[in-house]
Amino acid sequence: MNFQVVSHLITPSKIYSPYGGPSLTVSQFPSLSVYHNQSQSRSRSSRSRSQCTETQQMAAANEGPKQSSAKRVAVVGAGVSGLAAAYKLKLHGLNVTIFEAEGRAGGKLRSISQDGLIWDEGANTMTESEMEVGYLLDNLELRGKQQFPISQNKRYIARNGEPVLIPSNPIALIRSNFLSTQSKFQIMLEPFLWKKSNFAKMSDAEESVGGFFQRHFGKEVVDYLIDPFVAGTCAGDPESLSMPHAFPELWNLEKEFGSIIFGAIRSKFSAKREKSGALNSSSTNKKHQRGSFSFLGGMQTLTDALCKDLGKDELKLQSRVLELSYSCEENSVSESWSVSYAPIHDKQSEEQPFDAVVMTAPLCNVKEMKITNKGSPFLLDFLPEVSYLPLSVIITTFKKENVRRPLEGFGVLVPAKEQQNGLKTLGTLFSSMMFPDRAPSDLYLYTTFVGGSRNKELAKASTDELKQVVTSDLRQLLGAEGEPTFINHFFWSKAFPLYEHNYDTVLQAIEKMEVNLPGFFYAGNHRGGLSVGKALSSGCKAADLVISYLESSYDDKLSREKPC
Repeated sequence: MNFQVVSHLITPSKIYSPYGGPSLTVSQFPSLSVYHNQSQSRSRSSRSRSQCTETQQMAAANEGPKQSSAKRVAVVGAGVSGLAAAYKLKLHGLNVTIFEAEGRAGGKLRSISQDGLIWDEGANTMTESEMEVGYLLDNLELRGKQQFPISQNKRYIARNGEPVLIPSNPIALIRSNFLSTQSKFQIMLEPFLWKKSNFAKMSDAEESVGGFFQRHFGKEVVDYLIDPFVAGTCAGDPESLSMPHAFPELWNLEKEFGSIIFGAIRSKFSAKREKSGALNSSSTNKKHQRGSFSFLGGMQTLTDALCKDLGKDELKLQSRVLELSYSCEENSVSESWSVSYAPIHDKQSEEQPFDAVVMTAPLCNVKEMKITNKGSPFLLDFLPEVSYLPLSVIITTFKKENVRRPLEGFGVLVPAKEQQNGLKTLGTLFSSMMFPDRAPSDLYLYTTFVGGSRNKELAKASTDELKQVVTSDLRQLLGAEGEPTFINHFFWSKAFPLYEHNYDTVLQAIEKMEVNLPGFFYAGNHRGGLSVGKALSSGCKAADLVISYLESSYDDKLSREKPC
């Protein structure tokens, strides 16, 4: 979750999550157990191309002894993180095999093209906030396929049962009637009331997101800005989320500056100076359009590009990993890991040797695997139970003449307090407003999200029940009349891990696995953030750690082999 400046705290273009920026966007993700409740929906198959070309293989062979040793890396999970890790490892000349339990690659990036409609059933947009995102966009030659939403700064929040346009900057927010006079004064006085000395007295390592923002800006800001934002970014709620884990950047700003507004402004200027210095030292930097974006054909275009050069022996779909075994023979430079997996269509399990493992599967799936370390069972009883949030994604279309109040912009988020006004959804993206090529010219295409921590049971409801809920909300918010001309329902049983108050135990457990299992590295949205960009970054960083580990272990073994 990404807050760069004060506008990320209190203005629309940043605080609005819309299930994409850093959001339902999910993220990024290793593939999870999902249920498709609409038989009409057909997922585009992931494209596969040949393995490395002969030229690439020759180049790898000429790189020296480290590359000619043909190091092999297993990647468990073909979601965003796994594919990003595999892509970077292959660029380095390593042999990579990805194991994916589902029948498709891409994880939470799932785009559907059907009957003139294009929609996403997971992440809808992303941002280029992480350095690794730009690196991949350039290397995959995806700049020309980026799609930026029309009027993406027009974002709405429901208040008193109606959509209200969020002011586009802090000054406009103060001048508007969106917040009460008391809340505006609290925002303006925050830099003066919150000095660094106050932090030691008020801060709590287990403080909730709601408690943190209420201390700085008051309850109204939490109810009508923070609550809908976190519902959009992670399907969570302010009181369940741990502040240091959900928003570490802001947590650290308070530790350093006291006032998060003052700290955000200081950080913004520091970042500008660093960027300016980098630009001056390099003539190759290019300016790119900022903001949330998708791709032609939907978000799955990204993961399709990541796996387009993977051969069938490198991407093993419908292959569930059963066991990981680490063994270490002194003075050996051969593989130290073995991976046992079971193809869906084969009753017999198979086993392959590897030099390192990148794990991107959810921890709930990792707990089901058997791991041995030097012949002894490596018990995973220290892995805590992780809470996951369910989410239903409802796609609807309406004839344009049947929508009395169509709104131009990104979408509308619904605060929890608006349930008292009859609104039950988390929010709706105006998909065909953002990307006109996603629907025929006579239709409006909407993507609505239901469930999360706010209403877990409703997320599991039938398509017919959810159709009524979504239609009712769209009728109230947009004046949509009659029944939708098309509906599609996709259910994510475990859309996001919940960064709750005891989440330290989850991070410590991941670290324990990495420390005690040489050559084992974890990536994914269980740490570091839930957005697509964070997931890409996590995979790339894991790949860097693998490369460093393999090179250092190779050097160590060679030095031990040298005669005295």
